Amino acid sequence: MAKAATPSNKHRLEAIALRLFVTPLMWLPYPARIRFFGGLAQHVLAPLTGVKNRIRANLAHVFPELPKPEVERLCGAVVNNVARSFIEMMSGSEFARHVADTPIDGPGLAALDEAHAQGRPVVLITGHLGNYDVARVVLRERGFKIGGLYAPMRNALINRRYVAAIESIGKPMFPRGREGMAAMLRFLRAGGMVGVVIDQYMEHGVALDFLGKPAPTALSAAEMALKYNALVVPGYAIRQPDGLSFRVYVEAPVPHSDAVTMTQSLNDSLSAQVRAHMDQWFWLHQRWFKR
Repeated sequence: MAKAATPSNKHRLEAIALRLFVTPLMWLPYPARIRFFGGLAQHVLAPLTGVKNRIRANLAHVFPELPKPEVERLCGAVVNNVARSFIEMMSGSEFARHVADTPIDGPGLAALDEAHAQGRPVVLITGHLGNYDVARVVLRERGFKIGGLYAPMRNALINRRYVAAIESIGKPMFPRGREGMAAMLRFLRAGGMVGVVIDQYMEHGVALDFLGKPAPTALSAAEMALKYNALVVPGYAIRQPDGLSFRVYVEAPVPHSDAVTMTQSLNDSLSAQVRAHMDQWFWLHQRWFKR
């Protein structure tokens, strides 16, 4: 077994800074913690870091006709939602308890229940919209075996805390990479449900339409579903007006055809949800091109 690399001083300092920042927030009652960090990020941290510039650039790329006041409103609301999602994730099991009774509905719910009863694998497709971890909690409460794929962080010390947080929300979680993918496929073949986010820039992906612009997109989720005869279902956890509660909406399954056609259908599904909830998508992501 390879010996773990010794953390650099930079990584140690980053881990200490995160601990010093997050730990005091955990002393606040859960609702106050979520509201406080959302507001802090929106009104203090975002102006200091310049993160809103990336949001403005993405909005200008896709919706150049948006009036400036609406762009600025979205910049603030997006940062607030991203910050709330982060501190919800870091709240781990407490977050899971808070959202466990979230309502779930939609035309695809019956198909999910049928697949579960039959032991058929399911690929649940979502995006960085609202807080996708809510769906993991709610489906687990419903009796589904659901796992997720995640990208390990470069800082091993921070990654340790990150993995502990997401695993306290629900297991199993599979790290990107050969071993993680192999474990995830074994889980899927055994009739499990795997959650996959599809709205990240993939350098070697296929250029497919997303919100009216070509975006490099991975075909792997559809290819996996075709190979293992898995049901493919888009599902989204939408934050409600109170900022603390959610609704999980499950769309109708995407019919099996070919990987490109299926993936474009998934992009179209997510595009429609983004248009309906513009302030809840993570517009700070690099989706269409690298900067």
